[in-house]
Amino acid sequence: MSGAPSPAACLRSLRAVVFDTDGVITDSAREHAAAWKGAFDDALAAVGGQRPFDPVAEYLRYVDGRSRQDGAAAFLASRGVRLPLGEPDDAPGTGTVRAVAARKDELFTAGLRRGGVTVWPGTVRLLEVLRRERVPCAAVSASRHATELLSATGVCALLETVVDGNEAHRLGLPGKPDPALFLEAARRLGVPAGDSAVVEDALAGVEAGRRGGFGLVVGVDRTNSPARAAEMRRSGADLVVADPGELLTSGEG
Repeated sequence: MSGAPSPAACLRSLRAVVFDTDGVITDSAREHAAAWKGAFDDALAAVGGQRPFDPVAEYLRYVDGRSRQDGAAAFLASRGVRLPLGEPDDAPGTGTVRAVAARKDELFTAGLRRGGVTVWPGTVRLLEVLRRERVPCAAVSASRHATELLSATGVCALLETVVDGNEAHRLGLPGKPDPALFLEAARRLGVPAGDSAVVEDALAGVEAGRRGGFGLVVGVDRTNSPARAAEMRRSGADLVVADPGELLTSGEG
């Protein structure tokens, strides 16, 4: 006999769940990586003698889960490219860290206009079950586009709150691996971090969940790579899944 799916045992003792957005709820990580490649390859070409940006390995290591400014600074530093920080209103370009970040945002926005963003069905199923079980959920993201994307895909209806890049800027919250985004989401849900779970696909976000003292940190590795899963566990993941839908039971009895 089968019934409706329910949260897996690891979630049943917890009172709230905080989800990362890009790569966990929305299938937008590839669009972000492509935009970073365009911005970084232009910056690398400007200094010369550099190989192109790797949109898989270097995206995961230096920019995934971080704010645009932090991600741009981390990658450029890894290549020994020394650019001034610049001003917040720098136009898209290659002359400053903020100009490179602005170019990435320009490319990402253009990509969204061309094709939009889809959601991961397994995550949506989990959100629907958690809502049915009256477990409050939040989404966080370093991206200033997150709330717009979640609204466009209808996922906002399954969330109590969203702490995106705009909110982080307004509140002066530092980016991951600092746990401030996750802690703000838990505060808005009215549940202590120790009674909440974090679901995250970036190493910086996994570390943020651990540093924030969350009761459960779930790493999402859609590559099914043993090496990536091991990195997530070293960063603080209590368990690693290929998709958040794995956090549901089948409902069979």
